[in-house]
Amino acid sequence: MKYGWEPYLSERDKKHSELWGKKELNGFGEKPALLLIDIYYSVLGLKREDIFESMKTWRGSTGLEGWEAVDKTAELLAVARAAGIPVIHVKGLHSGVNSWGRRNRPKPTMPEEMIEKGQQIVDEVKPIAGELVIEKAAPSAFQGTPLAFQLQSLGIDTLIVCGETTSGCVRASVVDGATARFRMGVVKECVFDRTEASHYINLYDMHHKYADVVNLDMAKQYLAGLAEKTPMLKAS
Repeated sequence: MKYGWEPYLSERDKKHSELWGKKELNGFGEKPALLLIDIYYSVLGLKREDIFESMKTWRGSTGLEGWEAVDKTAELLAVARAAGIPVIHVKGLHSGVNSWGRRNRPKPTMPEEMIEKGQQIVDEVKPIAGELVIEKAAPSAFQGTPLAFQLQSLGIDTLIVCGETTSGCVRASVVDGATARFRMGVVKECVFDRTEASHYINLYDMHHKYADVVNLDMAKQYLAGLAEKTPMLKAS
């Protein structure tokens, strides 16, 4: 499988990967959940357009690459729902809490209703009844949230991760998930970033240290196969 990070590796990096890199997948468990991170309008825009055009309105936009990943995520989400796999949505907390960021970003000048729309999860993957939505005030979905407790209560051993950004909140959540001893999977077509180099190098790094980076078909087969083997995965 081509991961996409190959052009970003130097010859030294390629040689190092041959000697040290992952030779086979770690593998997933039997009780997964699908974790969707920060898939809201302010990182995509209200319409599908090139990143630099979208940035004129939404400075943090990920552009068309983001929307392409959202469409792939919707495919995986449909499989997870059909299989009864628990789905958890994580988004930023917008209640006035101090931002974790260190950059002095300018405040939005758009109307309040546009700001509120930007904080909403996009329609393509929006939560349905029974799906948990967790708000976070840090990059990681685990930091300061009840996510770990919810996963423990469901008996979850594996997290399949989609969302953005690969180098930011996705990576932070994957590292914390691995630290908490969950098996972590990252679906390469379903995560996205603002810069290509950050996206691919962080995929590479997560794959070799904290997670299995898999393609969409592999993730679909895994979730659908578990539904056939373990009916108890049906969400209550």
